[in-house]
Amino acid sequence: MASIMRMPEVLANATEAIISKWLVEEGSSFLAGQPIAEAETEKALVEVPAEIDGVLGRKLAKEGTSISVGAPIAVLLKAGETVADIEKLLASENISLVVAPILETAKGDAISAGVSVSTERVFSSPLARRMAKEKGIDPQSLHGTGPGGRIVKRDVEAFLASSASAKPSIAPAAVFVPSGDGSFSAIAHTPMRRAIARRLTESKSSVPHFYLSAPCLADDLLNMRKKINEWSEKKVSVTDLILKTVAAAFSDVPEANVIWTTDELRKFHDVDISVAVATDNGLITPVVRAVNLMNLNQLSAVTEDLIARARIGRLKQNEIEGGTFSVTNLGMYGTDEFFAILNPPQSGILSVGAAKQKPVVVNGAITIASVINFTLSVDHRAIDGALAAQWLAAFVKRFENPMWLVV
Repeated sequence: MASIMRMPEVLANATEAIISKWLVEEGSSFLAGQPIAEAETEKALVEVPAEIDGVLGRKLAKEGTSISVGAPIAVLLKAGETVADIEKLLASENISLVVAPILETAKGDAISAGVSVSTERVFSSPLARRMAKEKGIDPQSLHGTGPGGRIVKRDVEAFLASSASAKPSIAPAAVFVPSGDGSFSAIAHTPMRRAIARRLTESKSSVPHFYLSAPCLADDLLNMRKKINEWSEKKVSVTDLILKTVAAAFSDVPEANVIWTTDELRKFHDVDISVAVATDNGLITPVVRAVNLMNLNQLSAVTEDLIARARIGRLKQNEIEGGTFSVTNLGMYGTDEFFAILNPPQSGILSVGAAKQKPVVVNGAITIASVINFTLSVDHRAIDGALAAQWLAAFVKRFENPMWLVV
């Protein structure tokens, strides 16, 4: 019989998600486990699979709509069931609030959802939304000319042009005098930015951080990377080499591969490393699994794919969960040294600075060498100072003597 599909808790502790895209059209059949929609959470784009075989009878949420966990998003049918079964189910379930008052059938005919609606979201492109916010324009006052009535850039520009022409022209003042009125532009928090703020505040206020720093000579590793890339089909990045070195340091000091929980200290056998990736919406940390088991070519392929999809918001739920350690690199911005905040429940995060030419003492003589500053942030509940120092020493030794990578 017909059944209601509800928004699942696609990400742990998430209270809502946005239907980003329907992957199955109304009237089309699907199999259990087949993704029928994509839902956007605070940090990722997650596929929503069907729990049973069936037919998508009616969509109860439009693309771009924010839906609370547990709210109805679609009506699923068995073979042979009709629109009458949909209406009967909606009435029996007493569903009186969905977000889409008008839905499109698989044939393109507009049909009523048969339920009352309290609010309807105005659809617009990200650029148009940003322009409207900057200019203080209410999206409800705009007329969308994009696909499906979507508001696009030209609609905002047309509204601004019409508003300007309607206002009487005012001659510019002969002398400009700064008003100093404290004006500003309000930028609404995105779900991702709220999530980042919440997690970092929780981490900094509840986890006892301490920090260890070490400058590392980088010339040997950078030269080895150059030689590897002369022969390797897959180009290896400095980040790839750092990830391998992190994993090797944990093999030297396995006692540090732990996280703190309320009831126990969990010691991990493999090294799953979260890599901080800057995106337009904020920082996201996809997890590279079992770095200790991969060779450099495998690692390079995996990290390249994860980072690319992180930047366009195409990561899946399992790709941002877990991880025993994090690496964050601001060296490409010229940052010399910084102290990162832990990513709970992980016990460590390694901050990577820029490779810079500096005078150093080697074998009693002053010379110029490339130096990278590394800073290790540690959860003192799980790892004591001496153990953290042992791990950082193991990392420095391997980083400055990279021949172990090829033997």
